[in-house]
Amino acid sequence: MHVMTNVAAIQMASGPQPQANLLEAKRLLREAVEKGAKLVVLPENFAMMGMQETDVLKIAEEPQAGPLQAFLAEQARRFGIWLVGGTIPLKTLRGDRARSTCMVFDDQGERVARYDKLHLFDVRLPDGDERYTESRIYEPGEQIVTLDTPFGRMGLAVCYDLRFPELFRGLLDQGAEFVAMPAAFTAQTGQAHWDILLRARAIENQMFMLAAAQGGFHVNGRETYGHSALIDPWGRVVAQLGRNPGVLVADLGCECVGRIRTLFPAVQHRRLACDVEVSPASG
Repeated sequence: MHVMTNVAAIQMASGPQPQANLLEAKRLLREAVEKGAKLVVLPENFAMMGMQETDVLKIAEEPQAGPLQAFLAEQARRFGIWLVGGTIPLKTLRGDRARSTCMVFDDQGERVARYDKLHLFDVRLPDGDERYTESRIYEPGEQIVTLDTPFGRMGLAVCYDLRFPELFRGLLDQGAEFVAMPAAFTAQTGQAHWDILLRARAIENQMFMLAAAQGGFHVNGRETYGHSALIDPWGRVVAQLGRNPGVLVADLGCECVGRIRTLFPAVQHRRLACDVEVSPASG
C-alpha cells in the first residue's frame, strides 16, 4: 500500500536583509507544514541575495555554529520536519572566500549532512551583459553527499551542479533515489535550460528531482527564474510553481523508483564507467 510522503520546495525572492528573509522563510515553512510536508527544501541563498556578490561574506558563519545554522535547526525541530537548508555561506581558512553550503537537519533539529557546492558559476550570459563570478567569493567543495532519510536515500546538489551529469551518476552510484536541489537560476538560463536539465537528470538516473528555486525580481536588480519543481523518475513534472514566491507540496513516491528501475533497467545497461573522483561524505 502506498503511503503518502509529502515533500515541499519553497520558492523565495530573497533580498539583502537577512532578518527579513528569515521571517519570510519561516512563514513559508509554516505554510508547507500546514499542507502536510515532512521534508522541506529551501532555495539557494535563501538568507541573502546581496547588493554585491561579496555581501554574502558578511554573514559567513563558522562551520559548527552561527545564527543561520541555529535558525535552520530551530525550524526543523519546531515543525518536526526534515529540512534541507538551501545554502548558507561558511567561513574557510581564506578570509576572502566562503563555502556555499547546503545543510540537512532532521526532525529533531540535528545536523545530519553537509554538502559544499562543487561547481561555481563563473559565466557571462550570451544575451545581454550579465556576468557572474562565484569564484570571487566561494571556493568549491570536494565531496559528493548522499544520506539515508525516512523518505528514501537522498542526494544533494546546488544550482549550477545541474549541468554536470557526472555528479548525478556519482549520487546514483551511492544509492540516491531522489536529489534535493536548492537553486537560483537566472531568468535567462532558466528559460532556456531549467526544465530540460531537471527532466534529463531525473530520466537518465531514474530518480526524483526536488528543486527549490529563487523566483522573481530581487532588490539587487537580478531576476531569477523560479519554477521550483518535483520531477519523477520517468521525467514527468509532478508539480511546479511559476515565477513568484510560494510553496510547492507534492507526493514523493520513492517506491516507484525501484519499480521503474526494475521494469526499465537503463541504469544497469551502462557500458562506460563514470568515475567520480571526489570522495563520499554524509556529515
